[in-house]
Amino acid sequence: MSDNKLVKAIKDKGKTMEAEMSFFDHLEALRWHLVRSSIAIVVITGVVFYFYDWIFDTVIMGPSKPTFWTYRMLCALGDALKRPGFCIDKINIHLINTEMAGQFTLQINSSLLIGITLGFPYLLFELWRFIRPALHEKERKAASGFVVYATGLFLLGVLFGYYVITPESVNFLSSYTVSSSIQNLFDIDSYISSVATLTLATGVVFELPILVYVLSNLGILTAKFMRETRRYAIVIILIIAAVVTPTPDMLTMTIVSIPLFVLYEVGIVVSAVVEKRKLKRAQAEGLA
Repeated sequence: MSDNKLVKAIKDKGKTMEAEMSFFDHLEALRWHLVRSSIAIVVITGVVFYFYDWIFDTVIMGPSKPTFWTYRMLCALGDALKRPGFCIDKINIHLINTEMAGQFTLQINSSLLIGITLGFPYLLFELWRFIRPALHEKERKAASGFVVYATGLFLLGVLFGYYVITPESVNFLSSYTVSSSIQNLFDIDSYISSVATLTLATGVVFELPILVYVLSNLGILTAKFMRETRRYAIVIILIIAAVVTPTPDMLTMTIVSIPLFVLYEVGIVVSAVVEKRKLKRAQAEGLA
């Protein structure tokens, strides 16, 4: 009897050790995926740091110049509609640095931020490579375009934030004054923080369909629920649009809110497609 107990204890210990080894193997695999992603981000950051003069003057400072693409398009639109008020030909912004090492740390931090942004697609690819082996064949096929869709939506959001939300916000905030006796002098860190936040936040918001896809697969979210709560979603979207666009005019708020409405409707379609696939899979398994 004691021999049987000893054999059982040894088998249980072997199973436990096997499970622990499997867990640590997964941790080791995840570590290497993260290491490769970090190396890619560091390399991109180094390239950005090397070409920083052009990137700073053209990309980072772009929304602070009247020659920026968005302002030129607004002027063209104003001419076409006979609305000269659309044209923005002067940006009242004066930037200063108040720290001894401010400009050096500015170059490092902004280079790293751009490196992370540009390296985001590769990070998603490495995470997909880590998750993929744990999925069933059908799940792999269903999520095969995850990296492409997530990257596309993120970059689309970043471009929308950079070319639409950021210039409108920079123009409004730089010219807004409470009193003529107060002069606007903006710290360079404050400017870059605002540009980065508006741009990257929009990129994250544009990932809404991906979030809906995941939640629908987990059974947390349904297309019916999203349709029933559409009126509340509209209110929330308008609030978000009002927050991210400090300009008081309705035109800018409408321009920002329309893509969010579209993303919500796309999310409903995505959720409905996921439900249909789950229903077909359940029927196929029932027939089998």
